[in-house]
Amino acid sequence: MGAPAGAGPVHEALAALRLVDHHCHGAVTADLTHEQFASLITEGEAWPGVSPFDSPVGVAVRRHCAPLLDLPRHAPPADYLARRAELGWQEVNRRFLTAAGAGTFCVDTGYAPHPVTSPAELGRCAGAAGCEVVRLEQIAEAVAARGVEAGEYAAVVRSAAEEAVRRPGVVAVKSVAAYRTGFALDPARPADTEVTGAAARWLAHGGRLTDPVLTRHLLWTAVDLGLPLQLHTGFGDADVRLHRADPALLTDWLHLTAGTIPVLLLHCWPYQRQAAYLAAVFEQVYLDVGLALHYTGPARSRAVLEEALEITPFRKLLYSSDAYGVAEFHHLGALSFRQGLAGLLQSRVDADELSLPDALRIAAWTGRDNARRLYGPPVSEPARDPSGRPTRKV
Repeated sequence: MGAPAGAGPVHEALAALRLVDHHCHGAVTADLTHEQFASLITEGEAWPGVSPFDSPVGVAVRRHCAPLLDLPRHAPPADYLARRAELGWQEVNRRFLTAAGAGTFCVDTGYAPHPVTSPAELGRCAGAAGCEVVRLEQIAEAVAARGVEAGEYAAVVRSAAEEAVRRPGVVAVKSVAAYRTGFALDPARPADTEVTGAAARWLAHGGRLTDPVLTRHLLWTAVDLGLPLQLHTGFGDADVRLHRADPALLTDWLHLTAGTIPVLLLHCWPYQRQAAYLAAVFEQVYLDVGLALHYTGPARSRAVLEEALEITPFRKLLYSSDAYGVAEFHHLGALSFRQGLAGLLQSRVDADELSLPDALRIAAWTGRDNARRLYGPPVSEPARDPSGRPTRKV
């Protein structure tokens, strides 16, 4: 976590800061073949004749992760993967998760096509706290898989969601509506008859939840639960239709939900400016640039952060890695964030556009304190109001 040679005080402060990674996933708990590793460092596919190592993220892995495996910078892919296999997944995870320098990981447990660490396991490996983010679509699909009458669907999903968020260590819920329907939805809370009719159609055919009415029902269920809501926006794999994942499409819904729950826009690229606008005009909206950090790497993370911070209030930007599968991404996201934000803030200090005390406050807010303000410090059991519902600690 050390600052680069000749770095200024902002670099030094961010290098020493124990981050809150407010949205990430587990790391794999198995050794990976060349093909498996390649598939995990791209949101696309490993195409014939096109190696993921020959991409910005692949170059960043070889440059910034190789030294943690005792390899020279820019090690060839074959050498990198051979050394990774020699060390084994436990040691690889330990090295990269420790190097990330996070004090808390908030882990989305709703996506696990590979065996991955639990929030507690991820935290223990890094000497950090592990908290859980509950995915709403997973709850609805589990209810459907168990069997439910269409007329009971809404109540059963609500009950299952309330039970899930009562688990110790749960700090937020998440929706992947951007993948399933996009955000060009009727913003209004759906009527009970609408939900029953949509549930009947979905339950008759099965499959993933992709019905716009049921997606709206989940978003409004999140409002009722009272916990912060994380929303994937922007860049993702080929399953997302990028033009429908623009967070600006949520504007009418944000008007209707003003004064309710915090809404955290994840990743955002290439819509970080739209997300910044929403954070500037809606009290409940926050953002990060998530997986854009490791996919652009330290070489371009500053540029992405500069656009995100053009108009965003400084108490509204959070850090996340969105790392999944390979622990390299937990480290690379943190490194890209530290270097990108430090370069941005230090340049403003040097130009006398920002005082050093202000720059240091902004660094601490963004890397740690904004997340603590929303989720509370890491605890084993969320605080509860008299009804038993978890409460947000501010």
